[in-house]
Amino acid sequence: MITVGLTGWGDHDSLYLTREASKHKLPTYSSLFPVVEVDSSFYAIQSRRNMEKWTEETPASFRFLVKAYQGMTGHTRGKIPFDSEEEMFEAFRLSISTMAQADKLMAALFQFPPWFDCTRENVGILRRIRERMGEYPCALEFRHQSWFTPQMRDRTLNFMRQEKWIHSICDEPQAGTGSVPTVEEVTDQRLTVVRMHGRNASGWNSAGQPNWREVRYLYRYNEDELAEWAARLQRLEQHSDEVCIIFNNNSGGDAADNARQLMQMLEQQVPEIPREQKPEAEQIDLFDL
Repeated sequence: MITVGLTGWGDHDSLYLTREASKHKLPTYSSLFPVVEVDSSFYAIQSRRNMEKWTEETPASFRFLVKAYQGMTGHTRGKIPFDSEEEMFEAFRLSISTMAQADKLMAALFQFPPWFDCTRENVGILRRIRERMGEYPCALEFRHQSWFTPQMRDRTLNFMRQEKWIHSICDEPQAGTGSVPTVEEVTDQRLTVVRMHGRNASGWNSAGQPNWREVRYLYRYNEDELAEWAARLQRLEQHSDEVCIIFNNNSGGDAADNARQLMQMLEQQVPEIPREQKPEAEQIDLFDL
């Protein structure tokens, strides 16, 4: 099974063309896609109230890929707003428990920063995180090339299999050590994640500059690039019960269009986007004086 979704549900204006859709974005989104990546959880661990609300607003078959809080992946500079790491992980586990109990949690996504390189210390961090997350499914995404050098590629993948990490495969620019190649490998038979970050090489290393997030993910995949990925997804599907592809090229409003285009290529049903209904033209009686 191949499922297609987007990062977040709030920034895709092309999906919300009616007043009702604009007011109720998540219910509208969940009528168009079967999965979404929750990225707000990266900036703050979400309250159970939020998670319960989102769970209730979506169909029974809908699922969430929840991005791990930045303090858990080493993105934060300085002190975390918790008394301990254990308290931080406990808060995150509690947050996602609502979705897990409703069978709507696809996985927790741990994306590590470009400075998280392949060292013995960082391997130990990954082991401790996986232990702390218990039975929750966890996907792992790197941003440093050292994990996938010719010498380390197979060892990294074997480690992920042993520790029950789901592989989050990237499509992103090859722009130095702070990016990883596309590694078409499955590490958990149940699920494989693919995240489409775009191929904006000139904007990829713009972190720290004004509006850098808008620049980094500004990219629209063309038909040939999507066709290439359709074939890859079908190959991955042979080794994984589910392959979930998330479009993260949100900056220019391209993610939703690219996702729907890919769904068509995969011969999936593409639900119609709700539009305002025009009032029927009044019937004019030509013989009415």
